[in-house]
Amino acid sequence: MLQGSDLVCVRGDRRLFKNVNFTLGAGGLMQVGGPNGSGKTSLLRMLCGLSNPALGEIQWCGTPIQSLGDEYYASMTYIGHLSGTKDDLTAIENLRISSALAGVEIDEPKAREALQHMGLASREHLPVKVLSQGQRRRVALARLLVCQTTLWILDEPLAALDVSAVKLIQQLLEQHLEQGGMVVMTTHQEIEITAASITQLQLA
Repeated sequence: MLQGSDLVCVRGDRRLFKNVNFTLGAGGLMQVGGPNGSGKTSLLRMLCGLSNPALGEIQWCGTPIQSLGDEYYASMTYIGHLSGTKDDLTAIENLRISSALAGVEIDEPKAREALQHMGLASREHLPVKVLSQGQRRRVALARLLVCQTTLWILDEPLAALDVSAVKLIQQLLEQHLEQGGMVVMTTHQEIEITAASITQLQLA
C-alpha cells in the first residue's frame, strides 16, 4: 500500500500544493491531474524518493519510504516525462542499461522481445537518435515489460504516442493492475483504464 499524508510541496518561495492525502492499494490506479505548474511532476518525484515534501509523509506498506531505501526502490519503477534514452546507443542497449540501473539484468533476446512487443520490430539495433519521439517513448516504456515491480509511477507516459501505442499501454497497465500491481500516472490525454479502484487526485 502506498499512502501520502498531509503532503506539502514548496519550490523556491512558492507553495505548489498542500494537504494532499491519498491511499493506493493493490490493483489501484491513481491519476494525478492539474494545470501546468500545479506540482504534478513534483509529487511523482516525491513518491519516487527523488525529493522530499516540505511537510507530510509518504509510506510504503506502513513505513516511511526514506526508512526503506533500496527495499522501496526495488518495488517501484519510475518513468519520467522525458524518455531518458541515450542517442548513440541502440534501442536494445538503452533498454538493457536502463533496466540494469534499476537492478534488473536482462539479456539481449529478452530486450528484443520487449521492444518487438512495443512495436519496434526491425528497429531494435538502430541508434535511438534516428528514431521518432514516439518510438523513443516506446523504448522507455518497454521497461514496464521487464521490470517485475509492484508500483509503477509514470509521468505523461502517453506523450508523443500514436493511437496504436496508446492502446498498447492501456492494455499493459490493465494487465498490471489485474495482477495486483499499482499505478500512479499523470496524462493530458484521455485514456480509459479498468482497475479495482481508481483515484482522481486533482492538484490546484
